Amino acid sequence: MPPDVEPDWITADRAHVWHPYTQMLTAPPPLPVVRAEGVYLYTADGRRILDGISSWWVNLHGHNHPRLNRALSKQASMLAQVIFAGFTHEPAARLAVELSQRSPGRLPHIFFSDDGSTAVEVALKMAYQHWKNRGEAHRQLFVALEHAYHGDTFGAMAAGGVSLFQEKFQDLLFEVRRARSPSRHQGKQGQSLDDILAREGERVAAVIIEPMLQGAGGMLVWPVEFLRHVRDLTSRYRIPLIADEVLTGFGRTRKLFACEHGPIAPDILCLSKALTGGYLPLAATLASDEIYGSFLSEDRGRTLFHGHSYSGNALACAVALESLAIFDDENCLERVARMEALFRERLSRIRDLPGVAETRGIGGVGVVELSSRESSYLDQRGPRIYDEFLKRGVLLRPLGNVLYFMPPYVITDSEVNWVFDQIEEVIKD
Repeated sequence: MPPDVEPDWITADRAHVWHPYTQMLTAPPPLPVVRAEGVYLYTADGRRILDGISSWWVNLHGHNHPRLNRALSKQASMLAQVIFAGFTHEPAARLAVELSQRSPGRLPHIFFSDDGSTAVEVALKMAYQHWKNRGEAHRQLFVALEHAYHGDTFGAMAAGGVSLFQEKFQDLLFEVRRARSPSRHQGKQGQSLDDILAREGERVAAVIIEPMLQGAGGMLVWPVEFLRHVRDLTSRYRIPLIADEVLTGFGRTRKLFACEHGPIAPDILCLSKALTGGYLPLAATLASDEIYGSFLSEDRGRTLFHGHSYSGNALACAVALESLAIFDDENCLERVARMEALFRERLSRIRDLPGVAETRGIGGVGVVELSSRESSYLDQRGPRIYDEFLKRGVLLRPLGNVLYFMPPYVITDSEVNWVFDQIEEVIKD
């Protein structure tokens, strides 16, 4: 095909595909990726782009990993998918054991679903029905934080605190009390979690948090003392604590799970994104004995009536098991700790550049917040900065005025330094 002739599949994309988080009228055409290797994406026009955001936070071990490829192929030769109601299979059972043994605290009961939003939906429904099954149907109030993001389905939107994402659906969302975040000056206007629970604790079904790092709300990093305080408060009021570790799980914050920074043990834990190393959609919601036990009854009406056609997908579970094995074999937590030290050193050089309000980071996440009169996801600098980095061969997708770097763990130190060189140059320009 001549180089100036567009492949028909790219033409088809432009005619038919509605892309996520994209204003289809004004956005430039999406970049057509034809293959990937390690930390690099390769496009149809021959460009090589360093994946600086782990393909929306999911990739751990790099693209096209040979061990994950083999695990996927081996499982596909035996069983790809089977209904998970009334049936089971070895990869799901073994993955449930692995997740339970690695989880913070004791969370032996695993409910599989398909993505982060549904992991949160399951958690919210578990907590709510837990109280109804116990005869306390008045507990209908949830508590979440300012700047929180928990997903795009209706329950997850209700728990979220990024108004742009849910404001058009506000009339359809259930009641949530919003506690102030500990991580920035903007959060000091709201109610404290202490005050909310002191006043309305008897109505609360659960408190939901993103431990240590709030993602889409601005990559906000917490002090560990707040994490402990949340667990102490919820324990005192006997309120289930839901830890949404869809982003923070599997080493992103230098611990396998961010709850371990406390360390604290939640009552319900939500996992997805990096669970399969960036290969296949899979999510898991882990529950304590107390939560799980409230559903056990001769009365079938107390069943958790929730499910997905691809719950416990055998391909995804097999790849997730191999991803965990790679995580151990390649000492990923040690690698993230070294990345964190390098990130900290490079961020210190950026902190005092003109236009920079703050730098911060945790584990394998480095953040540069640009000065802004009002921080906003719609800050017009975001798309311009995104385009400038693509011209330089690196994928960084700012959250408005917040630029973050979250690469796969296989990135080399020289590649990290090259990306930070690009960040410095773009900010100076």
